[in-house]
Amino acid sequence: MFNNLSEKLDKALHVLKGHGSISEINVAETLKEVRRALLDADVNYKIAKEFTNKVKAKALGQNVLTTLQPGQLMVKIVKDELTTLMGGEVEGINVSATPSVILMSGLQGSGKTTFSGKLANYLKTKKTKKPLLVACDVYRPAAIDQLHIVGEQVGVEVYSDRGNNDPVAIAKAGIAAAKANGCNVVIIDTAGRLAVDEAMMTEIANIHKAVQPQETLFVVDAMTGQDAVNTAKAFNDILNFDGVILTKLDGDTRGGAAISIKSVVNKPIKFIGTGEKMEAIDVFYPARMAERILGMGDVVSLVERAQEQFDEQEARKIQKKIAKNQFGFDDFLSQIQQVKKMGNMKDLMGMIPGAGKMMKDVDIDDDAFKHIEAIIHSMTPEERTKPTLLNASRKKRIGAGSGTSIQQVNQLMKQFDQMSKMMKMMQGGGGKKMMQMMKNMPR
Repeated sequence: MFNNLSEKLDKALHVLKGHGSISEINVAETLKEVRRALLDADVNYKIAKEFTNKVKAKALGQNVLTTLQPGQLMVKIVKDELTTLMGGEVEGINVSATPSVILMSGLQGSGKTTFSGKLANYLKTKKTKKPLLVACDVYRPAAIDQLHIVGEQVGVEVYSDRGNNDPVAIAKAGIAAAKANGCNVVIIDTAGRLAVDEAMMTEIANIHKAVQPQETLFVVDAMTGQDAVNTAKAFNDILNFDGVILTKLDGDTRGGAAISIKSVVNKPIKFIGTGEKMEAIDVFYPARMAERILGMGDVVSLVERAQEQFDEQEARKIQKKIAKNQFGFDDFLSQIQQVKKMGNMKDLMGMIPGAGKMMKDVDIDDDAFKHIEAIIHSMTPEERTKPTLLNASRKKRIGAGSGTSIQQVNQLMKQFDQMSKMMKMMQGGGGKKMMQMMKNMPR
């Protein structure tokens, strides 16, 4: 997410991050590079120029040139202005009515149907709501089937009427079905088109007028850059929507849409899609996103994701096993499963301050744990419980059975041993010992 932009902004601000002499001239040169980085990320020229002008005015107004750490203050000003540009405050979703109607709009291919499922799953699991998905795309082949599949994946009912070609009537009937079945949120998935056209706009405007939604959301593919912003403006002129959903932010996106869409339509980004899984939905926090763009990481979001997957009962069980020296490969595997649920590895690395820069040329596969899981599954139940049993002949058998090399099996054994020692030290309060051991770990 935003790898190229982060790298270019880091290079632009590098001069000012040092403790050398800083002048109005190199502040201006730096901001010229910042503007170029934003333009390369597909941010509108006018917005990029206004942004750098505001940063320059604040920098000179706060006497950046005479402070002890001018570079750090400059980075803070850029971060604050980026936060403001992307909306400033986090915006929630309005689901206070019963039922609350959410109307999804957007172009075909933006990920609208998939995101409808993700949103239903989010409201069900995080907000304890009972949502109903309503299929109002009567044109695209298999659109209704897709929504039913998505609904099944997240355990949410889907209302559809295959014989009906009137999306307004289907939407009304869907709301009536929600009331009858005790659903308190209705998510209406509407038809998209390949481009903005009058017929599509009239249709969605009619649905909007008929159902009077509490929330009208515009779903946009972040990878389309500046085109996404222009499309958002066209939709907003007709619908006056309440917020934006940015999908495919985990792809090779330049990030221009995320940075400039709020400034163009004056509507907040409410959610972002960060992967293919149904759990890959995040509330959009402008300040956290600004920090990630500037390579500062996003520790708060990382901790929140970890807490969501944290199983207190499982933790207590593992704690007892560590105390009795009974921590085995099954426990190691359960820890891996919890990490995997947190999201794709590259996204998680980007949340660790400084890690994004270190990992920029490293391709972290989503199946990064695949060979570890294969090795553990090739062990017998006794070997998983008692790792000390693993001698050379057993390792050779496990390597052959898992399609890995003996070196990979040995590497896993070493990782397992280090993790066991660390967990033991953490439990025993041996912080200093653990820090020493971490220093001595192979890099």
